[in-house]
Amino acid sequence: MIGLVAEDLEAFAVFARHRNFTRAAAELHVSQPALHTRIRKLEARLGRSLYLKQGRLLRLTEVGEQLAAFANDSRDRAAEFLGTLDLAPSRPLVLVAGSGTYLYLLGDPIRRFLAKGRELQLRTGDASETLAAVREGTADVGVTALTVPPDDLECEVLSQYPQTLITRADHRLADRRSIRLKDLQDEALVVPPKGRPHRQQLERSMLDQGIRWSVAVEAEGWELLVHFVRLGVGPAVVNGSVRVTSAVRRIPVKDLPPVRYYIVTRGDASDRVDELKGMLL
Repeated sequence: MIGLVAEDLEAFAVFARHRNFTRAAAELHVSQPALHTRIRKLEARLGRSLYLKQGRLLRLTEVGEQLAAFANDSRDRAAEFLGTLDLAPSRPLVLVAGSGTYLYLLGDPIRRFLAKGRELQLRTGDASETLAAVREGTADVGVTALTVPPDDLECEVLSQYPQTLITRADHRLADRRSIRLKDLQDEALVVPPKGRPHRQQLERSMLDQGIRWSVAVEAEGWELLVHFVRLGVGPAVVNGSVRVTSAVRRIPVKDLPPVRYYIVTRGDASDRVDELKGMLL
């Protein structure tokens, strides 16, 4: 990367992590116009666009993703080298996962890892954000549910859960040992917001079988979704990892595929990353 200095690379790495000039400038302790100018100069030196604006969101271009990965790799190599000289402590590992994954799957492993005196920085993100963070090097390890694991990352199955219907005890299906999607004909369901992967898969499965259904309410996050079910707003289809109370019945849905959670890393994982993976598994 001729003509690029460490400060430029670090500034772009921070911007790539936030994809937001205001938050990135605050972390770097510079003004937003100064950061904007620095990244524009980077684009001029490379002769390529590093990000695109899509509505209110900023997305990295392919070159931008490559530069972010290079910047993070350079930072990690420098920190590793300095660590061998005892000049600087190594940075904490970064783990990214969804809120439900933290709540239901990772609590005990994280406690054990921290109890060993290890440093760990936690971030939250959905599946696409988790993959992007690991791919770009802004996270060392990701844990997320995937339908098809990507070929460019190391993906190891952490756990697998059936999809289940949860409902109150007074619902017409509450006494069933299992159901099929056709049993939800004309049902009003509590579902995640439109566009969420779980909602998309449910909609496709219902459409494939020609099943009519409606939205009782949209709920962001498993805990709120379970709360609405307890209130009697309607039943919901959830991952089998989601915890419920005794007031809610859990019924396996036989014709929906299981949900698989993966540990995601890059191919050049360090010994520290392998230790964290081993503890998660």
